[in-house]
Amino acid sequence: MKATASASDLIALRRQALDLFRGGVSASDPEKAVSEALEQRRHMIDAARRVVLIAFGKAACPMVQGALPFLGGKLHAACAVTNPENMVPLDDRVMVMAGGHPLPDENSLQAAHVIEQLAQSVRPGDLLLVLVSGGGSALVCAPAPGIALADKIVLNDALIRSGAGICEINTVRQAFSRLKGGRLAGLARQAKVLSLILSDVPGDDVSTIASGPTARPRTGDARAVLEKHGLTDALSATMRKHLQSTARRTPAKAAHFNHVENVVIGGNGISLKKVMECAGSLFPAVVKANDWLCGDVADAASVLHRMALYAARESGPIAIIAGGEPTVRVNGNGSGGRNQELALRFAVLEEGARIGRPWVFLSGATDGRDGPTDAAGGIVDAGSTEWMRQFGCDPDAHLSNNDSYPALAASGDLLLTGGTGTNVADLQILLMR
Repeated sequence: MKATASASDLIALRRQALDLFRGGVSASDPEKAVSEALEQRRHMIDAARRVVLIAFGKAACPMVQGALPFLGGKLHAACAVTNPENMVPLDDRVMVMAGGHPLPDENSLQAAHVIEQLAQSVRPGDLLLVLVSGGGSALVCAPAPGIALADKIVLNDALIRSGAGICEINTVRQAFSRLKGGRLAGLARQAKVLSLILSDVPGDDVSTIASGPTARPRTGDARAVLEKHGLTDALSATMRKHLQSTARRTPAKAAHFNHVENVVIGGNGISLKKVMECAGSLFPAVVKANDWLCGDVADAASVLHRMALYAARESGPIAIIAGGEPTVRVNGNGSGGRNQELALRFAVLEEGARIGRPWVFLSGATDGRDGPTDAAGGIVDAGSTEWMRQFGCDPDAHLSNNDSYPALAASGDLLLTGGTGTNVADLQILLMR
């Protein structure tokens, strides 16, 4: 029996946390979001001579499903690029492809080539409809001239392990791409471009989501990001030369994007709102911990645990909800992801300062994939670390090796959902009785 609470308490809290997480994921349904957006923009489709459809990201297939009923006979060509797990059969007119994630691969190169051809095929009077969701940066990889795929893989891996935030990572990615940073929109300058975007970044910044293929590029300095995180050595000689040459180029003018409309149709805030609404029907007190949980995962765990300690002094059940995307600086060679590490760190903090009430903490990726694992995250309680030790796992040692997955597996605390077909960053749910 896990410590601090009865079995019935924990079973009830775990069920509630899982239901709240699933509700949050469902709130950002990609197909519904695209359908609602196009319902309001039928005039753009009616005015188009032809429609060319490009979709990429973890939600590409359901986003295409939402768009197809509006396109009818005007659909000239279409391609959807997603990760293998989220591939589903679509209309025969749609080429469905898989790319690599979290690191790009040869399939990502092929997908980028197809997308380039489609974007370049548009003519005056056409509409290029672009459906963008999180994960697109790796799934579609178009290295700048002279840069090898292997070089981009090394750099992407180093960025992910460095603890850099998603905005920083995508600033660097844009510097070495033929499509990111607004370059996809540039290929289709003869046509109108409508980009419907499912956000997985703070502030729903369209220049950051999937590295901003249809948005004016960020003004961030890729070189400064690389120097900040000690990653200049991860650049090949060709990449260094390319970075020097791009630093001398004039930034893209806003007028270059007059033919583009970027519309954010869903995001973490929508899912977070849904979780809070549902939690309000179960708990008399619901607190939003943060508009966007970010920064180092260890700091995020400490903030949430301190909130729990403070809330435990009050009477009555309470739910503390957060959303965002903390970062992990990878120093070990273990298996896991930011959500699994956040959950494990929270459980370890409980050993040093007990909350003193029955509680469950869930941290999960809304796409169902946390890092390069088959888990969405973790769901822990006050007895989790005790179970880990009974099965021969030292939680502190596992954290030191960034090896949260086997520790959570030992205690039965992995959050396993499978691919969800959406991607709006992470949700954190702390429930206390």
